[in-house]
Amino acid sequence: MTQEPIKPVPNPCLGICQLDERDLCIACMRSGMEIAEWGFFSEDEKRAVWARIREREAGARDD
Repeated sequence: MTQEPIKPVPNPCLGICQLDERDLCIACMRSGMEIAEWGFFSEDEKRAVWARIREREAGARDD
């Protein structure tokens, strides 16, 4: 049985790095710390960032 290779977690960066008053990027919704540390995060940590991004996006729609 051959196991399919695990795909790396994609970087959410959209190339518009501008932080708002909450320290969140207006494009990808990551915090300044998440942006700075992305390259050092494990794949599990990157998936956790994506989960927080989805939560932030959902919260932004509710505002």
